[in-house]
Amino acid sequence: MANWMQGEARYRGKRVLILGAAKSGVGVARLLLRLGASVLINDRGEPEEGERWKKELACMGAVILTGGHPSDLLQRNSFDLVVKNPGIPYSHPYVQEAEERGIPVVTEVEVGCSILEGEAIAITGSNGKTTTTTLTGRLLARKNPETIVAGNIGNVMSEEVVRSTPSSWTVMELSSFQLKGVDRFHPQVAVLLNLYPHHLDYHGSMEDYIASKMKMFQNQTEDDLALFNRDQELVVTLSEQVRGQVAFFSRKGEVERGSYIAYDERGEKNIFYKGGRNLPSRRILPVREIKLLGDHNLENILAAVAVASHYGVDPETIRDEVRGFTGVEHRLEFVREVNGVSYYNDSKATNPEAAEKALRVFTKPVILIAGGLERGESFAPLIPYFRQGVKGAVFYGETKERLKETAREAGLEAVFFAQDVEEATLKASSLADRGDVVLLSPACASWDLYPSYEVRGRIFKETVHRL
Repeated sequence: MANWMQGEARYRGKRVLILGAAKSGVGVARLLLRLGASVLINDRGEPEEGERWKKELACMGAVILTGGHPSDLLQRNSFDLVVKNPGIPYSHPYVQEAEERGIPVVTEVEVGCSILEGEAIAITGSNGKTTTTTLTGRLLARKNPETIVAGNIGNVMSEEVVRSTPSSWTVMELSSFQLKGVDRFHPQVAVLLNLYPHHLDYHGSMEDYIASKMKMFQNQTEDDLALFNRDQELVVTLSEQVRGQVAFFSRKGEVERGSYIAYDERGEKNIFYKGGRNLPSRRILPVREIKLLGDHNLENILAAVAVASHYGVDPETIRDEVRGFTGVEHRLEFVREVNGVSYYNDSKATNPEAAEKALRVFTKPVILIAGGLERGESFAPLIPYFRQGVKGAVFYGETKERLKETAREAGLEAVFFAQDVEEATLKASSLADRGDVVLLSPACASWDLYPSYEVRGRIFKETVHRL
């Protein structure tokens, strides 16, 4: 189980500062202690008395320092490594001081993958990561019961890879925050779904955001697979920089290697897979059998089909799994119909492009609920829908004023404010007529009011079920 010898060789006796005791921090602390490292955990929060992880890690030998960040912590301790919670910015004083002192700063993905056995399949992109990772995991598990799903999807890498074996396939969703802090990470298959200018408040520039995503490919060899979206020009350009064998997925036409949508001899749209330039294409399934809404979900499915086909999952198995796949929670999730109004939870739409993809799906009039953390992103992608399609909007959170300004400039007059998602849902319900759609697609991160998009989405659903 797992490559403990390799992990111990890298971390035994190392003095490690874990910055941030969230889920990933606790998980990587457990792993590093088992590998023989000396661990100090520092978190600015103060855990509740009796917090289980604090007692557990203290018993394993960790030093735990909470309630603030002492200014002289790095001066008083000779650390060999800093493992940073992905959400902590690189402008943090500890991170800057560590870099000045030549101390490596990584994320827990780097540590977790040091013991990973078997094949690693890494998936990143600005949008669609969770849907693609979930479906890919399900497809691969149909052929290999030792398939593991981990990463940004909610399963901490450092905890999941402990059960990996030489025959495991580990499918991992990775964010730019996680990838910026990797060094030796080497996936046998790496998938780049798309790229949009997101998280620039964190990265500082689009160049740094792209460079962080591309670190997924930096250790690949000519024996590895690098899968890209052929329908986005920027992504195609980046595919020219990698050493792995390049494949593509496309909604718009045939590719030399990979998955694509095209018409069959009967004039019906189908997903096909082609294993190489001189190999025949295989029909996987008709597009009409796919239940997920939206062109963006077709791209996610194409990526998952390409990976599964690469690993030898047969077309009938893929077809069966894709036909039954209705998506994941908080991604264009149908909640219920009340008095002829349909309610959809798209809380995972944490940026304007993701919200735009959701709005593109609906032909019925939409009451949009949006708002959240202010990141300075442009809401321009929403303007065409404010002009046509969105009949009313309820905005909340830090961005509500900017969203209102954008909507009014686009000619949408029915704009209202709410204090939170619960109040916004009730207001949206009062505005909706039979045949309308009420859509929570915030176009912003949740952290101004809620700890996660999951919490935000569940509050929306609970409110809808009380209507």
